[in-house]
Amino acid sequence: MARRVAGPLGLLAGAAAAFAFVAAVDPNEPGHYPACPLLQYTGLYCPGCGGLRSAHAFAHGDLATALGANAMAVAGYVVFAALMLVWLVRAVRGVRFHLTVHPAAWWVFGTAGTLFCVIRNLPFGAALAP
Repeated sequence: MARRVAGPLGLLAGAAAAFAFVAAVDPNEPGHYPACPLLQYTGLYCPGCGGLRSAHAFAHGDLATALGANAMAVAGYVVFAALMLVWLVRAVRGVRFHLTVHPAAWWVFGTAGTLFCVIRNLPFGAALAP
């Protein structure tokens, strides 16, 4: 059993450590993290802009601030947590976890990410900007 759960528990431990670090080192204070190069040189928000502030707020239980900083990142945290939970439960039960994503789903994810990136840089999409 220990061998079966080592993968999901190891990945969860790594994610928890990353969230703990971001929770402890506030990205809202300058000098703690490097600036986004795309934002710095072009003034455009990339899909990840606001992700650290979002993770910080999420780790502190402030969902509204986390969604305001980067809604797509929050959706990613939830999807990641759900997948890890399924993997862990299946590992405990001794059932192999195999994730297959249909190619059409990749197109949907890519299109949604692109639209998120474009809309947050337009005047009417300012609510999606960090």
